[in-house]
Amino acid sequence: MIVATAVCPQPPLLLRELTGGRDVAADLRKACEEAVGVLLGAAPDVIVVLGADARSADRVEGRIALSAFGGPGERVPGDEALPTSLAVARRLLDDLDARVPVEMGTIAADADPAEVALRGRAVADRPERVGLLVMADAGARRGPRAPGHLDGRTFAVDDTIRAALAGADRASLLALDPDLCAELLIGGRAALQVMARALDGAVVTAPRLLYADDPFGVLYLVASWPGEDA
Repeated sequence: MIVATAVCPQPPLLLRELTGGRDVAADLRKACEEAVGVLLGAAPDVIVVLGADARSADRVEGRIALSAFGGPGERVPGDEALPTSLAVARRLLDDLDARVPVEMGTIAADADPAEVALRGRAVADRPERVGLLVMADAGARRGPRAPGHLDGRTFAVDDTIRAALAGADRASLLALDPDLCAELLIGGRAALQVMARALDGAVVTAPRLLYADDPFGVLYLVASWPGEDA
């Protein structure tokens, strides 16, 4: 049973050591901490983290590799390093002193509807009180300096995602076109659709969009979806 859900983006700058003297991600981090705080406040038995990544994996363990992003600390071998999405999630949970078992996995950005449905059911069918933390960026083609440069089509799709997270509109998330999302570098499409599948038929009370901005040409969205039993 999913008792609460949080959605956060996954920019490495959420790792405070990477921001230098001026913390350019302070407002975004605060919103993420609020969303994760609501998740923990629902008294889950386990936190299930689902992160967008290049490949899918049911269970992932590892360390935060700051050096991979030019930060301080020892080099971590690739097979011991957490993917970016899970590294950011791990830090958010650690900073809030989450004293709940955490299970982390990834879903490939290009996962097809069958895989999305399978992963969603796997989360929904768990008997424990589950807090679901989804790490997913929206479009990365929102300006000339964005990772994918500017593509005007991004704005309409991103607006759909933004409205869906604000209103707990799972149908709109499931209707996102995988091919178009891939062209627009919406890497979190599959992760958001797994969430929508997992919450099919569930009651979401008072959904809130806590952050929506594109400071680096990538749309970062933070949302909190408390459940009926939260």
